[in-house]
Amino acid sequence: MNKLYKAVILLFKDRKRLLFLLLIRIAILFPDKLYLSLLFRLKMGYWFDWNNPKSFSEKLQWLKLYNRNPLYSQLVDKYEVKNYVSKQIGQNYIISTLGVWDKPEYIDWDILPTKFVLKTTHGGGGVGVIVCKDKSLLDKQSAILKLKKAMKQDIFTALREWPYKNVKPRIIAEEFVEETENNQNEDLQDYKFYCFGGEPKLMMISTGRSTGNLCFDYYDMDWNKVPLVWDKPNSNITHFCPSCFDEMKNLCRILSKDIPHVRCDFYVVNNKPLFGELTFFDSSGFSKFEDEKWNFKIGEWIDIPSHRILK
Repeated sequence: MNKLYKAVILLFKDRKRLLFLLLIRIAILFPDKLYLSLLFRLKMGYWFDWNNPKSFSEKLQWLKLYNRNPLYSQLVDKYEVKNYVSKQIGQNYIISTLGVWDKPEYIDWDILPTKFVLKTTHGGGGVGVIVCKDKSLLDKQSAILKLKKAMKQDIFTALREWPYKNVKPRIIAEEFVEETENNQNEDLQDYKFYCFGGEPKLMMISTGRSTGNLCFDYYDMDWNKVPLVWDKPNSNITHFCPSCFDEMKNLCRILSKDIPHVRCDFYVVNNKPLFGELTFFDSSGFSKFEDEKWNFKIGEWIDIPSHRILK
């Protein structure tokens, strides 16, 4: 009976996943609000009240529809955002751009150093990212094919993340940054700060990306580990507070000012913060929390003025 029960549950989950993928296939047929309602029901398992969003997941959907600041399109563009961020916090926090091209076939491989990173300007979720540690060993044709596929990614149509609607798909090459002082061979440490109205309140460290054993650990702004499990399991790693933690928090305050919610990502290289990216809709608001109380607790941090709720 136990095996039969598990088989039924698995079948039900597969059915929901198939319906979700089918809905994305025909996304263009639906108006934004109805489409997001259907996606939310399939992914989260219930309908929510657009006039009274409570949880973090619900409020992200609301922000997709009703917080359409044209500036956000520049902020999610991995090439254009650098100009904005450098003006806000300084060029010294920006990873150098080595080149930008409209198509993968136009990449000038000769100008690229031995190590570099390629990525699409409009991509999300790690799609279209190629990390090259030795250009002489890189399969350029495979890289071009991967990037051509990634150029077709359409986050706006699939998930209604409005900022991506007007981002021009391009490819950029960036400097490959790595630790030299600590001689680390592991993934570059990435600190993701969840900011609300100009104040960072939660920070996530991801580990195991290169090994396929991805884990997320969460900390508050006093470097206390938070018992939060969201989308991925926690690791058993003891993370130590970087010396530039307060500096990163201050940079986040500048970058997230007057924005209801945005995630500000930084790398730390040789004890120096380097800007990564800005993300407005983590997992597009469709990742589940192990304990739903966190979904509503984080949701309380997003301020949606009552006069902007559409009746």
